[in-house]
Amino acid sequence: MSGIYIHIPFCKQACHYCDFHFSTSLKKKDELIQALAKELEMRKDEFQNIIVDTIYFGGGTPSLLSTEELQLLISTIYTHYKVSETPEITLEANPDDLSEEQIIKLSKSPVNRLSIGIQSFLEDDLKLMNRAHNVNEAKECLSVAIRYFDNISIDLIYGIPGATNDQWRENIETALSYNIPHISSYALTVEPKTALAHFIKKGVIENVDDDIAQQQFHILIDALEAHDFVHYELSNFGKEGYFSRNNSAYWQGKPYLGIGPSAHSFNGNNRSWNVSNNSKYSNAISSGSLPMETETLTVTDKYNEYVMTGLRTVWGVSLEKVAKDYGKTFKNYLLQQAQPFINQHLLYIDDEKLLVTKKGKFLSDGIASDLFKINV
Repeated sequence: MSGIYIHIPFCKQACHYCDFHFSTSLKKKDELIQALAKELEMRKDEFQNIIVDTIYFGGGTPSLLSTEELQLLISTIYTHYKVSETPEITLEANPDDLSEEQIIKLSKSPVNRLSIGIQSFLEDDLKLMNRAHNVNEAKECLSVAIRYFDNISIDLIYGIPGATNDQWRENIETALSYNIPHISSYALTVEPKTALAHFIKKGVIENVDDDIAQQQFHILIDALEAHDFVHYELSNFGKEGYFSRNNSAYWQGKPYLGIGPSAHSFNGNNRSWNVSNNSKYSNAISSGSLPMETETLTVTDKYNEYVMTGLRTVWGVSLEKVAKDYGKTFKNYLLQQAQPFINQHLLYIDDEKLLVTKKGKFLSDGIASDLFKINV
């Protein structure tokens, strides 16, 4: 089982914190959608013997597409790929695109999971992030969406400058009031060359406070676990039966195909990525060539990626798998590097798996980097 990710590189406006690839001009949207369909056809042989279990429309803002445009791309996948009988088909969407009419149309389409970019239920937060929607639109779209979709995820951002812990608790309680079965939540990160980085440098906005972000991360864990959410990945919480199948496959190292400008693909041995330019992408595809670069992963690369993704999840890093797939030298190295973190109660070993403690979760990416081996 594997997945197909389709990158829709369009947004109405740029969020201040975002460094993903997108364009705010929709002039060449039709041309790009045709290119997406053609890339799907061109790359069908890569998944010749693989069953597609998830289809994920990410971006950008995929909810800018009409249901007819989404149907075209989904139909192309069904025509050229083997798709499971019950695939998870996710559409990332912004609240301002989800009118009741559009939600009803989507509910009658093959899309069976919505991932809605709420980010916050506080107006000041939304203005600081330059989101295209307001709080009323966020609440209204959720009120309608839960009537037509069972499988809904929402995004929330914590660590926003000026937002108190009490306001963050209010955010979480509002989210829980809709009985959403999945929540993805991320610390606000200041990426270089974004508007947020510029405003912080100029003193217009306070810098992100890591200590407050860590406090809010633990407030989130406690609140969601008290409502029967499983913290199955560093940034993801789901009720039983509602874990993201698309993302879980990624964290467990399964192959996936990335379609569209800037999209990444992985087949177990190679990682490839398309050019991050809409015009260059469309022109290359229309001329019959794939605008991608490919990197062949070394054993060390594969080990490092497995440690990074494994430590983020409830499944942890299997010591048996490390020894089997990468060699006993890697297992011994992992145990040696992990010991100081075990002594600090940031990592622990259970059933031959290396896992992060609750105390260590917020630091897991940094811990993972100290467990990496360096290519020599």
